[in-house]
Amino acid sequence: MKSFVFITGATGGLGKAFAAECASRGWNLFLTDRSSEALEALVQGLSRLYGVFIYAWRCDLTLAEARRALWEQARSLGLHFHMLVNVAGIDFEGPFVERSPGELQNIVRLNVEATVDMTQRVLSFRDPTRTLRIINVSSLASYYPMPVKATYAASKRFLLDFSLALDQELRSIGVTLTVLCPAGMPSNPECIHAINAQGWMGQLTTMNVGDVAARAIDAALKGRRVYVPGFPNQVLRSLGSILPSSLVTSLIGKRWKKARQKRFPAPVSATERVLAASKGGLVEEPSTP
Repeated sequence: MKSFVFITGATGGLGKAFAAECASRGWNLFLTDRSSEALEALVQGLSRLYGVFIYAWRCDLTLAEARRALWEQARSLGLHFHMLVNVAGIDFEGPFVERSPGELQNIVRLNVEATVDMTQRVLSFRDPTRTLRIINVSSLASYYPMPVKATYAASKRFLLDFSLALDQELRSIGVTLTVLCPAGMPSNPECIHAINAQGWMGQLTTMNVGDVAARAIDAALKGRRVYVPGFPNQVLRSLGSILPSSLVTSLIGKRWKKARQKRFPAPVSATERVLAASKGGLVEEPSTP
């Protein structure tokens, strides 16, 4: 019986890194993401390089019906898993008042609802001969209330607490959960832009996605419950647990405000747009640098 690693969000920067790392270890893969074209390209590349069995299935994980269809496909293929890596996640950065209801709903649906659903369903597809390792990708943001990223940070805090609790519950039956809490990673142009906007702090806390994926897998195989990549990030995590929450929130809010001013030098708020419109004026959106 062939055993597989299941990776969600497989075509993103971190997802690709996990897929490549698992394939390099000779593990068969079942990959999912929203783009059929990106999945096909990834499968072809990894198959040529490593010669492992790879299945892929396009799925919008924010939709319950799509998730059910995905698991029906896994069942029809007779797949069993020894690892699940829940990478898929989303954020819409910016002031809460300016986020649309759809954006906020999608953060919760993908980061929370989909991860919980995938984690529960994979238990019925366990490889009975091996320990099932589950890696849930949270964030260093899970340790702090974060203005400008409030819903995202809270969803990642949920994943941290959920993973720690479930690891305690399931370890006795051969299932372990490791929660990965990285800081910034240069996985796409938007992330690189955001990291650069944070100046030296962004550079200090950033880690290569390939290193993060490899070390997270090693941590999971050792049964570690939490992995925070990078010594500077581990220090920040410790400081955040010592300092008063109100102080940490204030400091983070000021840092994000400065970072956003670098990225969007003359931001126009929703309130300003409404006031201008009511006076018959026109407020132009600033161009993105």
